[in-house]
Amino acid sequence: MANRDRLEVVRQSKLATELTAEECGVLSNLVALRELKDGEVLVREGESDSHLYAIVDGLLCVVKNAGSVDEVTLFSIGAGDFADELSFMDDTLHYASLVARGATCVVGLEREKLESLLASHPIVVYKVMRAIVKAVHQIQAQLSMQSVELTNYISKLHGRY
Repeated sequence: MANRDRLEVVRQSKLATELTAEECGVLSNLVALRELKDGEVLVREGESDSHLYAIVDGLLCVVKNAGSVDEVTLFSIGAGDFADELSFMDDTLHYASLVARGATCVVGLEREKLESLLASHPIVVYKVMRAIVKAVHQIQAQLSMQSVELTNYISKLHGRY
């Protein structure tokens, strides 16, 4: 994993959904690859992080109370998914930690570096933001569907579970 090409990683990620080859080159100069070991924390609960991460391979778990006896894995995200897209946008504190399960590689884009393209390559910024909005929209659609399914399930059981 140590010899990955940043340009190729960007091209294969959701970040490049609408980017041209030239725009991928511009963006690849701003990203950093990060190799995580099993159990390594990418982002800690209660902290702020101005990065958007795209998972290249491996698995990240969203974990509440990581490292404590009260640790709870809320869900997992894998290769091709974004991680931390909302904090990237609004700089809020993390409600849970992002923890690698197994060897995991992510590509990170710092908000300030993306913003540095506003004057020189505004279309790249626009297209990356569209990719983020699309990903968030997919998550919202999944959550809505799960909510309907849960409501139907509870309704069929007349509130008993």
